[in-house]
Amino acid sequence: MTVILVRHGRSTANTAGLLAGRTPGVFLDDHGTAQARELATRLDGVLDRLTAVVRSPLERCGQTVEPLLAATAGRDTGAVPEVVVDDLVEVDYGDWSNRGLGDLVNEPLWKTVQTTPSQAVFPGGEGLADVSRRATAAVRALDRVHGGDDGAHPWVLCSHGDVLKAILADALGMALDDFQRIVVAPASISVVQYAPQTVVHTVNNAGAVTLPARPAQATAVGGSTGT
Repeated sequence: MTVILVRHGRSTANTAGLLAGRTPGVFLDDHGTAQARELATRLDGVLDRLTAVVRSPLERCGQTVEPLLAATAGRDTGAVPEVVVDDLVEVDYGDWSNRGLGDLVNEPLWKTVQTTPSQAVFPGGEGLADVSRRATAAVRALDRVHGGDDGAHPWVLCSHGDVLKAILADALGMALDDFQRIVVAPASISVVQYAPQTVVHTVNNAGAVTLPARPAQATAVGGSTGT
């Protein structure tokens, strides 16, 4: 029911201003490694309730969740399972992969990516509309497997900026063309509840996260108290 969306910590490509994409061998930098260590502390209040840690197959996501997985190892119920899902991988930026962002802003496609991303298809890669379809289908399917029946047992999904922005845009009922309005910084946390209705609880949180005690119900007319 409730998924904790985590963007991987700051990577060497982030520091260098490169669009890493699926380039192999992109790891967390020193700051990103520290962010990964802090993740378990930021989620300390829910460690005992996590049902799974699901991630992209890329190295920087594996590094980000490693301390979190280690922190769950002492639970009475045992360590949280780690699940690697290909459909949560970074965008295939094709010929744009591993190029500098300062260079890419001069490409004609850059304006399309910023203003009408649903129409953007990266040369030699995939389109952002396809990214949205695979990511949103994956998170909903995974929630049916890992989401706790009572909404009090969340699961973690660790992926990449544009992938998470597509998931959040869908949860917010936004068109993909508006997804550039969403900020998802490295190591940020966002929380989405998918049942009994889709509710976005937090976006781009840089601190500790407190989850709702129970699934949110439809708000009464005039406010939650109905008065």
